[in-house]
Amino acid sequence: MTLKSPALFIASVTLAILAGCASMASAPVKVSDGVLVGPSGMTLYTFDKDVAGSSKSTCNGPCAANWPPLAANPSDSAHGDYSIITRDDGSKQWAVKGKPVYYWIKDSKPGDKTGDGVNKVWQVAKP
Repeated sequence: MTLKSPALFIASVTLAILAGCASMASAPVKVSDGVLVGPSGMTLYTFDKDVAGSSKSTCNGPCAANWPPLAANPSDSAHGDYSIITRDDGSKQWAVKGKPVYYWIKDSKPGDKTGDGVNKVWQVAKP
């Protein structure tokens, strides 16, 4: 066995480990001003009609046009308080503590929270 073989093996193992870590990247959720926000800094919301832990969103069709889900990529993986549900249309959505999270179409800039309390069933998502 030459010195190249062990070095090549170690390099291959290192790359495999790094690739595995990349697929376990954090959920695209952060805390800002006491609420959860998506990658762009826009406020996230929960819907009272969604049942925590049901792995289901009840906001589909026209509802989802006004309340776009926080989409999960196929390579994303659940961990800790963050899970991924499959929506009725087959797309993936992030959930926090079992509740799917959404944006509000009328929020126009990071920090807006105009969806909080809409129809008494939409709430800002809290950490």
